[in-house]
Amino acid sequence: MVPTYDSMLHVFDLDGTLADTAGDLMGTLDYIMVQEGFAATPLDDARSLLGAGARALIVRALAAQDETVSPQRLEDMFQRFLAHYETRIADDSRLYPGVVEALDALAARGGFFAVCTNKIERPAKLLLEKLGIADRFAFICGQDTFGVAKPDPTPLLRTIEAAGGAPGRAIMIGDSKTDIATARAAGVPSIAVDFGYTDRPVIEYGPDRIISHFSELAAAAAEFY
Repeated sequence: MVPTYDSMLHVFDLDGTLADTAGDLMGTLDYIMVQEGFAATPLDDARSLLGAGARALIVRALAAQDETVSPQRLEDMFQRFLAHYETRIADDSRLYPGVVEALDALAARGGFFAVCTNKIERPAKLLLEKLGIADRFAFICGQDTFGVAKPDPTPLLRTIEAAGGAPGRAIMIGDSKTDIATARAAGVPSIAVDFGYTDRPVIEYGPDRIISHFSELAAAAAEFY
């Protein structure tokens, strides 16, 4: 029997989940860091640095060099990061294989979608537009949309509400400890991709299910219906 996805809201993280964005994020980070007199950061470090938003990315990159800056200088670096990032937001960023096909399959069975990311809302929407899938989502939530970031459950719960869903009929799909903790705090099941941005294997954080390709998403999600 084909499972029904009717009225099930699938809430996705963005960086490291729907799209591989490390090239553009780390390229922007290097642009800002070098301008400020710091060293560039190896792309191989992306998995441990990304996932909490641009401001946290800058702080983590500085910490990796045993550096700190004043709050005002950090804010200036953050604002310049956002401005530069928008000029190259999809130069090297790509959807992970199978994303479009997975959305098509779930939508054909009545599922619908939202995004809850720690990216700032404006670049999150711009990136999804550039990748050609912005119109697939009933609501797109960024770190600044509700004034609080994951792993606080508030942005996820308010995203579910804004998208027209209900916590009892929602799933969080993400790539990191942050997404898994957010889902747990919100009382929502989590599916983790194992190819995203995390410095430790996602299995260590206890997601409800793990997938290695978006072709596995429908089957994994069906277990919660």
